[in-house]
Amino acid sequence: MTSQGVPARAEALGAHPRFSRGSQERLALAQLQKQQNLVVCFSFFLATRAGSQNPGIGWRYQSLGDRMGNSALRAHVETAQKTGVFQLKDRGLTEFPSDLQKLTSNLRTIDLSNNKIESLPPLLIGKFTLLKSLSLNNNKLNILPDELCNLKKLDTLSLNNNHLRELPSTFGQLSALKTLSLSGNQLGALPPQLCSLRHLDVVDLSKNQIRSIPDIVGELQVIELNLNQNQISQISVKISCCPRLKVLRLEENCLELSMLPQSILSDSQICLLAVEGNLFEIKKLRELEGYDKYMERFTATKKKFA
Repeated sequence: MTSQGVPARAEALGAHPRFSRGSQERLALAQLQKQQNLVVCFSFFLATRAGSQNPGIGWRYQSLGDRMGNSALRAHVETAQKTGVFQLKDRGLTEFPSDLQKLTSNLRTIDLSNNKIESLPPLLIGKFTLLKSLSLNNNKLNILPDELCNLKKLDTLSLNNNHLRELPSTFGQLSALKTLSLSGNQLGALPPQLCSLRHLDVVDLSKNQIRSIPDIVGELQVIELNLNQNQISQISVKISCCPRLKVLRLEENCLELSMLPQSILSDSQICLLAVEGNLFEIKKLRELEGYDKYMERFTATKKKFA
């Protein structure tokens, strides 16, 4: 019961003429305390069933089946065995479900978004050899194990709104990766590992803490790069050398107009440049040399998709 239940309970008691306002509140609080004690006792009971005298530890290491109910979990597993898709969102999970070890050979999609998972089990996560899509948005991940990079068929990885500060050094081994979403993390720099991913099409690094874009950016093979809402104040001229880059998003950063390489306008493949919300007026951008060439590319692309 939440604290919101106390006024409701007191109001209900107020309908009885025997109770004064003070006694109503005391009785309501006593009722609430009694129910809270029952919850604590029940949690301790669950913990001791799991083999621990510490309720917190016991609860943490219970199997997913104990927390969900075996029949509910069985239904999820049976469905996943047939479809190759395991989705368990908004369940308050604090750890990656160990029950998924039964499905390592047939899962193609895992979605555990909107939970409270803090880490991925190294010995398990690398065994999903057929996995193509992994979504763990809105969790509490602060590190990724090297074993994640054993997923050679993974083409979509979505880790938005976690606590990641860096990527594993082996991240470049995800050779099939096409779409990577890391918005809302704590990355302080453009991960150099991304330059090894030759099939990467779309990268979302928005809402991180990136301050500058180094020369290595010229090796990126992406088509779309989203760097919105970072702290970027410097961009290497090498960004104009990205052979496939068509869409560059730099909105709401810390860019002065003088720090935006003019070669982006005159000598790149970029046909959509989004720079609103920086430290200059957009009308000043239109006065730069090369802006006409950029607009030719922009217009041609717009006509193609019209």
